[in-house]
Amino acid sequence: MDYYTLLDLATDLGYHLAMCGAETFRIEESAKRVLASYGIDAEAFAIPNCLTVSIIAQNGKPLTRMRRIPSHGNDLDGVERYSNLSRRICAEHPEPAVAAEWLSEAERVHVSYSPAMQLAGSALGALGFAVLFGGSLTDSLCAAVCGLVTGLVNLVMDRFHVNVFFRTIIAAFLLALPAYGMDAAGLADNVDAVIIGALMILVPGLLFTNAMRDIIFGDTNSGINRIVQVFLIAAAIALGVGAAFHLASAFWGTPAAGVDANAALLLSAAACFVGCVGFTILFNLHGFGSLFCVLGGMFTWVIYLICLHLGTDDITACFAGTLFAALYSEVMARIRHFPAISYLVVSIFPLLPGAALYYTMNYVVRGDMEGFASQGVHTVAIAGVMAVAILFVSTAARTLSFKRK
Repeated sequence: MDYYTLLDLATDLGYHLAMCGAETFRIEESAKRVLASYGIDAEAFAIPNCLTVSIIAQNGKPLTRMRRIPSHGNDLDGVERYSNLSRRICAEHPEPAVAAEWLSEAERVHVSYSPAMQLAGSALGALGFAVLFGGSLTDSLCAAVCGLVTGLVNLVMDRFHVNVFFRTIIAAFLLALPAYGMDAAGLADNVDAVIIGALMILVPGLLFTNAMRDIIFGDTNSGINRIVQVFLIAAAIALGVGAAFHLASAFWGTPAAGVDANAALLLSAAACFVGCVGFTILFNLHGFGSLFCVLGGMFTWVIYLICLHLGTDDITACFAGTLFAALYSEVMARIRHFPAISYLVVSIFPLLPGAALYYTMNYVVRGDMEGFASQGVHTVAIAGVMAVAILFVSTAARTLSFKRK
């Protein structure tokens, strides 16, 4: 038995899953299952920036390998690809050298959208979500421009490996300032909707979802680590937009609050579809399966709107929508044999509290601390009910899976 090759195989597979943005439990279980398929008991320990895999060789000596995980992105296509590779190795039990070649091949066939497509995804995401948060069609076009700015900043910052916190501040500032400028020029009807639509590109949706799933599956350290990152990114968004607000106020006067344009249900659903298409590009989802992710996001938003129409408050509506999204992702994962995270991230994205975060920050920059406290509690409540809904469905699905096995 080539223990060294197998240890390298399992560790490298887990590393690639982590670099693509997989959940902690998926990284650990994939490494252990690959080794278990060769009759080797293993221990794997992953946190967001490190992976350690340990085995006992035939001579009784322990072998351990650790890999440092640097800053990583949102590559859900990669999560699906490496998860499928893990299943293939467990099913076919190839020679270790052959399995290592399969892993190298999976790296070589990696597909990413071109920079032009990523910019188009940023524009589509901002355009669609601006309508969801009270923007008119004119506002959605303004949001698309701001989304292009955000996408361009992200591409440039990625090339120079700028840390996420600083990059988010710069991107939030550079998307908000043109939005306030377009508002001053009379091009935007609701500048808040324009900014929120573009800000959704910066909202750490995959990070938030993975944090919830890590906590659900008992990986508390990783979950708390990711939650802290979510709060830091939220603070960076607030700093960037707040700086743009003060600069815009000095140039053009204090921006006035816009008037919400209440879109009809069909228009809102269509806008959500367009926005989710943009985010499938940003999350590097390819193929026919990405359509099911988009449909999940659209149906989730429709359920949210129906609940509001029936007279529920937005927190209850958010819980119902997230409950559907979580159930939909688990069902689709079992039907299509792909990781549930791909469906869940896109499906819940319209409900992420990007608007609530913006209004919380807006109260601070306007000096309304009472409004800040009230909106802040509301934002935390939305995030909390989303976490509870995901917790409920994921726990039930995992319990049923263990029972069936």
